[in-house]
Amino acid sequence: MVISVVTLFPDMFSGVFGASMVKRAQTRGLVDVRLVPLRTFGVGPRRAVDDYPFGGGVGMLMRVDVVVPAVEWAIAHVAAPAEILITSAQGERFDQAMAEDLAHKPHVVVVAGHYEGIDERARQILGAREVSVGDYVLTGGEIPAMILVDALIRLLPGALGAEAGARQDSFSRPGGGLEGPQYTRPEEYRGWRVPPVLLSGHHERIRAWQEAEAEERTRQRRPDLLSAGGPDPAGSVTLDESVRLKGGKEGNGLH
Repeated sequence: MVISVVTLFPDMFSGVFGASMVKRAQTRGLVDVRLVPLRTFGVGPRRAVDDYPFGGGVGMLMRVDVVVPAVEWAIAHVAAPAEILITSAQGERFDQAMAEDLAHKPHVVVVAGHYEGIDERARQILGAREVSVGDYVLTGGEIPAMILVDALIRLLPGALGAEAGARQDSFSRPGGGLEGPQYTRPEEYRGWRVPPVLLSGHHERIRAWQEAEAEERTRQRRPDLLSAGGPDPAGSVTLDESVRLKGGKEGNGLH
């Protein structure tokens, strides 16, 4: 898979793309992440990339005759069909389902919007898809672009090491609900104990507890996911008293 990021600020990506899972995926040859500096395609002696909007208004717009050539250059250097995305607060909401769909594309081009946005003709000419990472406004599209890239790469086979890991995450679980609480050493800290069921070695009991906790967490924090095809409240798993926390503070036990 190739991911091309068209951006005014390529230096912003060095820390994120040069560390952790994103770096390992590139080292293993699972993905080729390419940064396309938009300034290279600027017009005039000062390589201008923006201008005032026709009709008036506050701020500047990225020029169509800069964005389109940059994206076309990125497309021309990859021998595979490209899915073109533009980060925009006006775009469709990015979610896990979209990430899973995009992770199967051979080439994804992400255009990091900036200033007050991009000349509308760029989207029309390129047939681009506008994508938003949430209902809030940032100073530029670079951070949303990083989010998109990270979300796609972690879904590639071999990127996480444990193939089942991504499928147990929030929004990727069967039904689309949230993931439940997790614990590691020490078994007790400041009076807070790990739920005994997780130390029991009883795999079926552990699985049932995890499913019940995930369902409860989804109900408490994101009830909208229940009506959107997530866990069925009527199908709640109830465990007996032996599964609950004992001998310490009850944190995340079933009630």
